[in-house]
Amino acid sequence: MSAPSMATPFHDLARKRDLWWQFTIRTVELRHRGSYLGIVWAVLTPLLMLGLYYVVFGQIFGGSFGVLPDETRTDYALAFFLGLILHQVTSETLSLAPGIILANPNLVKKVVFPLDLLPLAQLGASWFNLLISITLMVIGAVALGRGVTIAGLVWLPVILLPLLLLTAGLGWLFAALGVFFRDFGQIMPFVGQVVLYASAVVYPIAKIPAEIWAFLKWNPLLHSIELARDALVWDTALNLTHLGYTYAAGITVFLFGRWVFIKLQTTFADVI
Repeated sequence: MSAPSMATPFHDLARKRDLWWQFTIRTVELRHRGSYLGIVWAVLTPLLMLGLYYVVFGQIFGGSFGVLPDETRTDYALAFFLGLILHQVTSETLSLAPGIILANPNLVKKVVFPLDLLPLAQLGASWFNLLISITLMVIGAVALGRGVTIAGLVWLPVILLPLLLLTAGLGWLFAALGVFFRDFGQIMPFVGQVVLYASAVVYPIAKIPAEIWAFLKWNPLLHSIELARDALVWDTALNLTHLGYTYAAGITVFLFGRWVFIKLQTTFADVI
């Protein structure tokens, strides 16, 4: 099987968009089924997190990223929260993807179903929560901090698109590999923690030693977080070279992850 072109995967997904939407809604509902507040938790959880980080890291510890000369504790808390929610959508993809196919054996064995939608439905639910968190972060910046600019809001989708492609590719890749290597499900929580500390979520890039930066500079999530902070929190000029790199990395992982999934999915039924 040849690697899919840029047009092929997007055209294929566009044809399945209705089914993808239905399974995404189903995944969101399943996450909150049985709780008293239901879907309200999708708003309440990030709101509580934002309040917690504002009090602990902004007011108590008084941390600083050192980007602006007049950086406030609120700026730090908002930047911390923004980095954390972008990391969370990536970490959640890594932790859940290896078990997605294994959790749906009936769809693999008994019916004809586009299995590539299962990782995407999980991804859609994660990004649904991400968008809610970003909305609350913007409201917090307006209410508590220095606000956000129109230019920053316009740039935000441009910054997030390669991260969406990256997480989609990772979802397909590890969903496929998780069928054959069950250990991925066990190691991914640790990998998520490694990604957390390798993405400058809790510390400024300026504090990274040169010998470590030589490796961390290839982490696209790190650049996505910094670009989002530049647009929404710091209101500084974006590094277009880093933005271009996130697109190159996102597209590459997206195409590679889909290629691996399509190539291996015909053997899923023999393994499960």
